[in-house]
Amino acid sequence: MSIEIKKVSSRKELKEFTRFALRLYKNNPYYIPSLTFDELNTFDPKKNPAFDFCEADFFLAIRDGEIVGRIAAILNKDTNKWWKQEHARFGWFDVIDDIEVSRALIETVEQWARDKGMKSLKGPLGFCDLDHEGMLVDGFDQIGTFATIYNYPYYPVHMEQLGYQKDVDWKEFLITIPDQIPERYTRMAAIVSEKYGLHLAQFKNSNDLVKRYGQKIFNLWNDTYNVLYGFAPLTDRQVKYYIKMYLSLLRSELVSIIVDKDDNVIGMGISIPSLSKAFQKSKGKLLPFGFIHLLKALRKNDTVDLYLMGIHPDYQGKGLNSMIFADLVPKYIKNGYKFAETNPELEKNGRIQVLWSEFNPHHHKTRRVFLKDL
Repeated sequence: MSIEIKKVSSRKELKEFTRFALRLYKNNPYYIPSLTFDELNTFDPKKNPAFDFCEADFFLAIRDGEIVGRIAAILNKDTNKWWKQEHARFGWFDVIDDIEVSRALIETVEQWARDKGMKSLKGPLGFCDLDHEGMLVDGFDQIGTFATIYNYPYYPVHMEQLGYQKDVDWKEFLITIPDQIPERYTRMAAIVSEKYGLHLAQFKNSNDLVKRYGQKIFNLWNDTYNVLYGFAPLTDRQVKYYIKMYLSLLRSELVSIIVDKDDNVIGMGISIPSLSKAFQKSKGKLLPFGFIHLLKALRKNDTVDLYLMGIHPDYQGKGLNSMIFADLVPKYIKNGYKFAETNPELEKNGRIQVLWSEFNPHHHKTRRVFLKDL
């Protein structure tokens, strides 16, 4: 049967777009579903502030009356301006194992990009760096995290068959939590704190943390991540959006914030209990019972996700990470965490990867952004 590519034009079709992945990965032990309402909000120009500077369309592949694939076409004008590029993006790409379906979807977005005057197409990427990005190319037998993409092994094969090449890779590591914090970290933390006049911020709970440091955390994000792949500064509207979306999930004791004498945030280590199995059990829904699985995961878990780590550029290479480790690792031990999952790290970012060298890191997943000139 021929393949029809249909542009999403209604709320009903957008819901079908979000639900396709749930059907495609049904019963897959490694896939972590997104919350349906979160995805719908992400795709809504009235709710997602990224649409202030992004354009996007969404497409479904239909064969014999059945949805067999999906893809988003995205133009991020701010990122192109920051990097002086003319790139379009594809994201939320999911497809059955049929190269012709992949070809129909990708070629649709390629033409969409040409019509926008773009010179190349790359992905998978979201609207910004806080969306899911990077196609899994190694580690298909490893459970994902709620912040990353899982895909079947045939995905990168299809991309190569369609003429796409590697643009960048990220690595992910599984870290074994030690029985005790290495003594050199506690010694170094004290030295660094005194030398630079820095200390750990104190906050009563998550609400207090968000109220006092939410904005400052994302200010540090903009200062720290501005040299990394795909970056564009988060706008004030985006910061408010992500504070509400992500910081509400935090357990304050798993967050380490380094501040100077004026209470400016100089460094951060943000971790959360792994929500992977909870999201699997919730099947993309919080109601009526999905939220119970999330609450349980936040309270009791053997794995913690290292979600964000950043040190202000003026203080990088000065040992501030020792203050974060000396603060967080004893808390991990106290809470019974046995393992930690790193966030994806650029393969050439040796400075961040060396941080884990004393924690028995195991490189267990790699993900990739593919690129093709148009």
